[in-house]
Amino acid sequence: MPQSTHDRAAELHNLAAHAHAAAATAHGKGDHLTAHELSKQAHEHSMNAHKLAEELGTKAARSSKAKGGMLELRADLNPSHK
Repeated sequence: MPQSTHDRAAELHNLAAHAHAAAATAHGKGDHLTAHELSKQAHEHSMNAHKLAEELGTKAARSSKAKGGMLELRADLNPSHK
C-alpha cells in the first residue's frame, strides 16, 4: 500500500527527532563526530519533511481555491453565514 505524503512527512519528522536525540546522547558521551553526523542527518530529515509539508499546503490551497476558497469552508462550518 503506497504511503501518503502526509504520512511520509510525519515519518520524516519522527526520524529527525530520533536523530536529534541520538546526536544529543552521542555528544553527551563525548563522541562529537558521531553527534555531528547525526545532527546533519536530522537536519536532512527535517528539511525533507518541511518540503513535503509545503507541498501539502500548496495542494490544499489549490483545492480550496477550486472549491470556492475559505468563505465556502466557513459556510459549511456555520450555515448562518450563507
